[in-house]
Amino acid sequence: MMDSPAVSSSSSEFNSIATADQSAARSRRNGGGSEVVAAEQSRRWRDVFWLGIFVIHLIGLGFLLGVLGFNRFEIENRLDIDKYTPGLSGNEAGLTETYWPLYGAAGGIGTVLGWTWMLLLGSRATQMMKVSVHILTTYLAVISVLCFWTEQIFWGVAFAIGAALQFLYVISVIDRLPFTMLVLQKAVKMVWNLPEVMRVSYAFMFVVLLWMALWSFGAAGVVASNLSNGGRWWLLVIFSVSLFWTGAVLCNTVHVIVSGMVFLVLLHGGREAASIPANSLTKSLQYALTTSFGSICYGSLFTAAIRTLRWEIRGLRSKIGNNECLLCCVDFLFHLVETLVRFFNKYAYVQIAVNGKSFNHSARDAWELFQSTGVEALVAYDCSGAVLLMGTVFGGLITGTCSGAWAWVKWSDRVIMIGSTSMLMGMVLVGLAMVVVESAVTSIYICYAEDPLLIQRWDAEFFNQMSETLHHRLQYRSARAREVLTHYRLNDDPVRENAAI
Repeated sequence: MMDSPAVSSSSSEFNSIATADQSAARSRRNGGGSEVVAAEQSRRWRDVFWLGIFVIHLIGLGFLLGVLGFNRFEIENRLDIDKYTPGLSGNEAGLTETYWPLYGAAGGIGTVLGWTWMLLLGSRATQMMKVSVHILTTYLAVISVLCFWTEQIFWGVAFAIGAALQFLYVISVIDRLPFTMLVLQKAVKMVWNLPEVMRVSYAFMFVVLLWMALWSFGAAGVVASNLSNGGRWWLLVIFSVSLFWTGAVLCNTVHVIVSGMVFLVLLHGGREAASIPANSLTKSLQYALTTSFGSICYGSLFTAAIRTLRWEIRGLRSKIGNNECLLCCVDFLFHLVETLVRFFNKYAYVQIAVNGKSFNHSARDAWELFQSTGVEALVAYDCSGAVLLMGTVFGGLITGTCSGAWAWVKWSDRVIMIGSTSMLMGMVLVGLAMVVVESAVTSIYICYAEDPLLIQRWDAEFFNQMSETLHHRLQYRSARAREVLTHYRLNDDPVRENAAI
């Protein structure tokens, strides 16, 4: 058992360090209205290499999509491309317009789901989030059964594994969900009072739809081609990776814009404050699409995958128990992912929006700020990102199921091909709605780490709840550290005695 006075003293030490660092951060920030202006004036282009890679990829892939779609539009092999792939053919060819409407339906369903989610932010957001958490496992299991029924064994196994992992993750974090829902409620409250950022999300959804019109045109051309199934799948995988990166870039652009606005609102004490700079939304949009766009392109490549891996490893680590061999392996992966998180985390986008730093610099500064103030314990306890991802996946699954069901009626051999790519389209569109709330969450944590009084001034009750949870988490970590140290000493004493003998 832990010694409660020792735990309390350790917790007090953590809190005193956090208070000192927060005071230092507060003094640095308050010392500089002029520094903020100077930072705005001295913004430079960051991560230009990745900006160039993204633009070149967009132009090159856009051209390829147009060519592949046009080759099968109204006339088979219009551009005589089939002569260049004689060894890869093996299926009956079709026309682009045969499959394009299915992708059009996917885009429409994804857009409706995204818009519906945003319209219900103010009144039913909590209920929708709870549904996303609890129904996703069931939905994945149902799709797995349908895949087995249609003799798609590989996909049936994949969805079954996904359902099992989702169930295990929810069980492992069930005690964190009340605090997570509280944070999400406050984030929704924040963005609901900023209608201009909602309009930005709508505008970017329209941009995504324009790109998806071209992307689905090319994808329909690939499905209609006379390539073998292997050749089609390879092309669709390449196109899907491109769509994922492009969607992540646009989502994170919205992330930077919204984060900048929320940070300003919290910093100046409210949306109606006279001290908020004029045309702040326009400036955030300008920075996100110019000097900071390279950093957004760079971070969008890795952040989502690393975050998802971190959630799964954290959930698995908390349920291993006393299996030391498995715990050792998971701990190795855990520390590896934690190192990557230091350089790739979603909180970097707030620093990019406010200070215009490069992505790695922003991610490192944000993580060091959390660790030096102890707020990292609160961030690790929160599961809001995972809950929003569940909603995104659920929206994508609904989109893919609708398009897949339509395809199954006409072409049962191409259901998975059309359904999986349609699911990705739905995830991107619904993710644009989710990212608005996630941006508010990240800004709230950055502001709390910089100066807790910013949160107290905005919502005193929420500040008290965050502070209480942070105190409990620091206390828990102190107890765990003391327990591990005691266990190590007990195991080490017999070794020393044997060595002495």
